[in-house]
Amino acid sequence: MEKYKEIERSIITTYRKEIWSKFVKAVSDYKLIEENDNVMVCISGGKDSFLLAKCIQELQRHGNVKFNAHYVVMDPGYNEYNRNFILDNAKILNIPLEMFESDIFDVVANVDSKSPCYLCARMRRGYLYNHAKELGCNKIALGHHFDDVIETTLLSMFYGAEIKTMMPKLHSDNYEGIDLIRPLYLVKEASIIAWKNYNELTFINCACRFTEESEARGEIEHTSKRAETKNLIKELRKINPKVEQNIFKSVENVNLKTIIAYTDWDESKKSFLDFYKEQE
Repeated sequence: MEKYKEIERSIITTYRKEIWSKFVKAVSDYKLIEENDNVMVCISGGKDSFLLAKCIQELQRHGNVKFNAHYVVMDPGYNEYNRNFILDNAKILNIPLEMFESDIFDVVANVDSKSPCYLCARMRRGYLYNHAKELGCNKIALGHHFDDVIETTLLSMFYGAEIKTMMPKLHSDNYEGIDLIRPLYLVKEASIIAWKNYNELTFINCACRFTEESEARGEIEHTSKRAETKNLIKELRKINPKVEQNIFKSVENVNLKTIIAYTDWDESKKSFLDFYKEQE
């Protein structure tokens, strides 16, 4: 059996419970991919986005919903080694890549910013939306997983002074008719790592110049708030193994009667005092 077929088989057999079933549940529960959708699957070169691509390929082959998919890599200025690494992995995994180029790394490197990762992410998002529009896609699929959701929820509380989570899908504010979707929303990172190791696969991480330089100085773990939050969750898990699931459920089980204030769908601010007298 060819390598890529073994990898595909592992998703729907060996990791059926941990990956495939959770992927399908998210797609179904949150209506992420629907009939006649044209999906741009974004591949960064990491384990998450490559697994996402394989899951969507399997859904195309075996699912009941008919849709089209483009498997896209945006080259923000990768060095030759990382670029070839991505292309080689695509061949191993039998993914028909479409690659387009940008100068994001050059721009970020020349801007005096205290948050280069944030700037890079914002610029990437803009390029991806533009490319999706050019392809006629109505959905952009990203490889964020369950751990990303939990970390983002805590980050918003600790550093943003608000309760806000990473949503399974979002309407674009600036590109009408394009939704951003996260089909790995319910898949844990540990399951993705296990799948990667089981199939003896190796992927790049961030591959940006800033990250490479910071890693060389040993600064990444100390400068990343997300890394700090990840480590905090790891410690909390020792006390309560269900801590991540409980955090996830907490933003599903919000009781507005016990919230001091919140922002409504129309962006208006609501206070518990607005409804207090009605409860007498």
